[in-house]
Amino acid sequence: MGPIRTNSAEAWLLAARPRTLTGAAVPVMVGLALSFAETHTLSILPATLCMLFAFCMQIDANFINDYFDCLKGTDREDRLGPKRACAEGWITLPAMKKGILLTTAISCVIGLPLAFIGGWSMILVGILCVVFAFLYTTSLSYLGAGDILVLVFFGFVPTCITYFLQTGTITWESLLAGLVIGLVTDNLLMLNNFRDREQDRISGKRTIVVRLGENWAKYLYLSIGILATLLCLGFIVTHKWSAALLPWIYLLIHIKTWKKMVAINYGKELNLILGESARNIFIFGLLLTLGILLSILFN
Repeated sequence: MGPIRTNSAEAWLLAARPRTLTGAAVPVMVGLALSFAETHTLSILPATLCMLFAFCMQIDANFINDYFDCLKGTDREDRLGPKRACAEGWITLPAMKKGILLTTAISCVIGLPLAFIGGWSMILVGILCVVFAFLYTTSLSYLGAGDILVLVFFGFVPTCITYFLQTGTITWESLLAGLVIGLVTDNLLMLNNFRDREQDRISGKRTIVVRLGENWAKYLYLSIGILATLLCLGFIVTHKWSAALLPWIYLLIHIKTWKKMVAINYGKELNLILGESARNIFIFGLLLTLGILLSILFN
């Protein structure tokens, strides 16, 4: 990669971390599939707004993370992960602050119409999304609460709210879908923290990996993928056999990725495994979505 011009379009694109957008798309995709399986209809406007809101909030969270980690000095010179825009000087701190304000505002504008579709409680949901996007980087991730936030805001909230805006209700199946998506997505954070465990320990960031130690963390990464796959068997209750069985393909890929993670154990090479883990989330989402939609043919 050549020199990045300060505050250029290329710099902003790198700061947005477009590869993370698949993680934002998956819960919305699954929520829509589940609602379509139940109602056999799809409301395009709320579906589009949910997806756009998820994308904008993901970019907003990435900007917030970039800005505050730079301020705190968490993005150290010995950082093993991908380079960050503010720490590298690609984007100045004042410019990033304006970028955060802009993406937050755009997210709110996109999300506001959902209040007219799903009720004023949608405003509360939107406020919580914005507030916790800030709290994650500024404080909660340092307390080891990041995994809980991923489970809630990358699992339950986007999946169930998407489902609710299509059906007007939240069911145990939508909660189950949110849970399994949240678990699979959390493995991305788990691997990220596994790679950065030594730097996080020095910075006082008490992630689950730092608290448990690397050996326990390795098996927790494996176990989360297994648990998510096993929980999908719950869809058998409503005769969604394909939704219960197709995610087992993901488990085979997950185990293969885990073996590579264990073999590498430490260093920048884990960034390749991070890419695989992000890919695995998308594969899981596709398999679960396909499984839910195929169940329509057999019910």
